[in-house]
Amino acid sequence: MKVLFATSEAYPFAMSGGLADVAGALPKALRKRFVGCRIILPLYGTISEEMRQKMTFLCNITVPVAWRRQYCGVFEAHLDGVIYYFIDNQYYFKRDGLYGYYDDAERFAFFSRAVLEVLPLIDFQPDIIHCNDWQTALIPVYMDAFYKQNEFYQNMKTVFTIHNIQYQGKYGYDLYNDVIGLPVERFGILQYGDCINLMKGAIQCADKITTVSPTYAREILDPYYSHGLDGILKEFTYKLCGIVNGIDVDVYNPETDPLIYKNFNAEDMSGKAVNKAELQKELGLPVRDDIPVIGIVTRLVKHKGLDLVKRVFEELLQADLQFAILGSGEWEFETFFYEMAQKYPEKVGLKLGFKPQLAHRIYAGADIFLMPSQSEPCGLAQMVALRYGTIPLVRETGGLNDTIKDSDDGKGNGFTFANYNAHDMQNTIWRAIDGFRNREGWGILQKRAMLCDNSWKTSANAYIGLYKEICVK
Repeated sequence: MKVLFATSEAYPFAMSGGLADVAGALPKALRKRFVGCRIILPLYGTISEEMRQKMTFLCNITVPVAWRRQYCGVFEAHLDGVIYYFIDNQYYFKRDGLYGYYDDAERFAFFSRAVLEVLPLIDFQPDIIHCNDWQTALIPVYMDAFYKQNEFYQNMKTVFTIHNIQYQGKYGYDLYNDVIGLPVERFGILQYGDCINLMKGAIQCADKITTVSPTYAREILDPYYSHGLDGILKEFTYKLCGIVNGIDVDVYNPETDPLIYKNFNAEDMSGKAVNKAELQKELGLPVRDDIPVIGIVTRLVKHKGLDLVKRVFEELLQADLQFAILGSGEWEFETFFYEMAQKYPEKVGLKLGFKPQLAHRIYAGADIFLMPSQSEPCGLAQMVALRYGTIPLVRETGGLNDTIKDSDDGKGNGFTFANYNAHDMQNTIWRAIDGFRNREGWGILQKRAMLCDNSWKTSANAYIGLYKEICVK
């Protein structure tokens, strides 16, 4: 079986969020299971010169973008046993960032057409094109409109994965003719309300729709979570399923991780105490093993549940505990946590921005990891925390609900609360702190957490089953 993984970002070439981690890890896991998976993404100007040295030029063509044609170069790189293809057009992609430009619709319409146009030239005929988020949502739409009648494409199937339904690719009608370039009779495929919606088109045209956790697949059928797409999703529920993401257990391995202070494992956790003490030193906190350190590594935005944290933060700080916080985002939360760190320097250690090394050190050195998200399609941080014996405290939503079970029953791997309510979260934090004080029981919980298997093995097998299901139809 052959799969082309079409994505707008992939580790280690271009990264802005969790999609890059998935695109960097899932194809590797599929290849280990004898699935010929290759990756295609834009050749961004932000890709480092070191990574560009790994690329070779293959060919160039022109690609239709509505009524005009644009240059498209194709480069190839081999990394960790996976073949990567890069779509080059400097006008569209030689910029300082990946997204957030006025012409994003045109940039990714070009990319979507280019993915399909270059396949005969690179001598790769996949059984499945696996598309991801709105940036590749037009691939199933273009496949259905322009390519299915061609013998080369007629047996190809498309899978579309929704990593975050909040970002749908919504634009004004005026772009339909000038940028999207579909026949007028297909306007209804993209029309949704008073705009065109690229994700809606993929939901309608793809052979299968997946999300990154079973709970999220159920949640997005509810208007509270769907951001307006519940109607079309309910129409195509038969296509929809949820598969939990995994994490790269080689990158996140406390036994070998070069970014943490001291390596350790589930059998010998003495190194975790060293990591806690060194983390406290790095963040300017008093070195104390007898109080819990609560870690937060996140984008500082409201839907991550930070409004709940803000509401009860000073009440929490009256207890004997410390916070280790890393992130950046909305001014409201950056300012709030900065003020708290200034006011409570012995209890709040804060670094604004994103520092991968410090992220690893918080995973390794904290006792509790807080993720009170309003919505969380899958979430990777809670699974990474488990790997380092740092106990997640999460709200029961999306992938958090699928990966973390409350330890009250003596079998779970964390602490959970259901309602999006600051005091429910606060009461769960008190429960976790009580658990921390039971040193013997806490050690058992830490070991149980570290032995959880959140590798890509299970997820890759689920995707293979999905691919096989649609290929035989």
